[in-house]
Amino acid sequence: MTLALLNGRIVTPGGVIEGGVLIRDGRIAAVGPFEVPTGAQTIDVRGKLIAPGIVDVGVFAIDMPAFVAGGITRALLMPDQSPPLDTVALIQRAAAAGKPHVWIHPLAAATKGLKGGDLAEIGLMARGGATGVATGREWIADSAVMLRLLSYAGALGLVTISHPEDGGLVRGAVATESEAATRMGLPAAPAEAEALAVQRDLLLAEITGAPIHFRQVTTARAIDLIRAAKAKGLPVTCGITPAHFLLSDVAMGDFRTFSRLSPPLRDEADRLACVAALADGTIDLICSGHDPRGPEAKRLPFSDAEPGMAGAETLLALSLALVRDSHVPIERLFQLLSTTPAHRFGLPAGAIEQGAEADLLIVDEHAPWRINSEQLVASAGNTPFDGLPVEGRVVTTVKGGTILG
Repeated sequence: MTLALLNGRIVTPGGVIEGGVLIRDGRIAAVGPFEVPTGAQTIDVRGKLIAPGIVDVGVFAIDMPAFVAGGITRALLMPDQSPPLDTVALIQRAAAAGKPHVWIHPLAAATKGLKGGDLAEIGLMARGGATGVATGREWIADSAVMLRLLSYAGALGLVTISHPEDGGLVRGAVATESEAATRMGLPAAPAEAEALAVQRDLLLAEITGAPIHFRQVTTARAIDLIRAAKAKGLPVTCGITPAHFLLSDVAMGDFRTFSRLSPPLRDEADRLACVAALADGTIDLICSGHDPRGPEAKRLPFSDAEPGMAGAETLLALSLALVRDSHVPIERLFQLLSTTPAHRFGLPAGAIEQGAEADLLIVDEHAPWRINSEQLVASAGNTPFDGLPVEGRVVTTVKGGTILG
C-alpha cells in the first residue's frame, strides 16, 4: 500500500519544512517534494503539521481509543496492573495487546508484586520483551534493594524508571504542604519528599553507573539536583505531565478529586521552575500519566479518592501551550513528546525520515476545542482540565502506514 500526505508542514529536528511524506509498505519512502506514484492513496493535509507519533512513557492502562485520539503510537505500560507485570508471560501478553495498531511496550516490575522487597526476574522479562524496568507507583525505600536493582538492570542495558517520592514522608498525604492544603484541611507532605528521593537515587545511579529515569519531577529542588547530575555526566533523564507544568495546588480549591494526583500539584514557584526546566532542557520528555479512574475511585471525599488522571487525549493540546507561550519551538516540543522518549528506551520511532516506520500524525495546531470530561473517548474522563478551552487537535493518527483514526 502506498500513501502520500501532501501539502503539509513537516516537523523535523531542524525545524518545520514544507512538503509531503510518501509512505510505502508501512515505511517512509520520501520526505519533502516527491512525485506521487500512480495508484497511491493521497491526502491533502492543507498546511497542517505532519509530526512524529507520540511515544508516551508510563501509562497505567491500555486505552486504545484515547491513544489514537491523542496521537500516541507507542505507549510504555507501567507494571502496576492486576496482577503486576512481574513474570515473562504477563510481559508478553501486554506486549501483544496493542498490535498491530498502537504498540504497547511493557515495563517490568522491579520487585515481586511491586512490594519493594525481592527483585523480580528482570532478566527473563527483558528477554521476553520488557522495554525497561519500573518501581511502579511507589518509591523503593530499601536502598540496598534499589542498589541491586540499578546494578542488575544496568548490566542488562535496561533503564530503571523511578517514582521519586520518599514513601515515609508522603504516607497518608494527599497534597503538598502549603497554604492551600492548610485551608482545605488536607493531610499534606513537604515538597522536599521528592528531592530526598531523587538525591538518594542519583547517588545510587552514580555508584552503579546505571541509567535512571524519573517518571515525573515536579519541584525546583529536584530539578536542581537533576540539572547538577547531568552536568556531571550521569545517565539521568526525567519527565513531567502537563498537569504539573500548567496547574498549581490552587486547582484543588473546590475539592474536585480530578486534581488528586501523584505526585500532588505543587505551588506556583515549583510550577514555574518546571516550565523553565522544560525550556532549558533539564526536563527531557513530556508524558500523559494516563491513569483513567472511574466514579468508584473519584466520586469520594478528596482524601479518600484515588490519585490519577486521564491524560492521553489531551496531552498534545495542553503541551502546545508551551509553544504558544514561546517557552519552546514546535520542533523541541516533538522532541519532548516523541524523539527523546523513543531514543531513551531504544524504540525505532520519533522521527520522520526516509526508511523509518511510518508512525506519524496530522495535527491542526490552531483548532479550538473545549476539554469535556464527559465527551472524552478514554475509558474514564477524570481530567483536572475539565472545561478548559484549548487549541490544537490530532486530525489523523498513522501507525506503520495504517490510518488509525
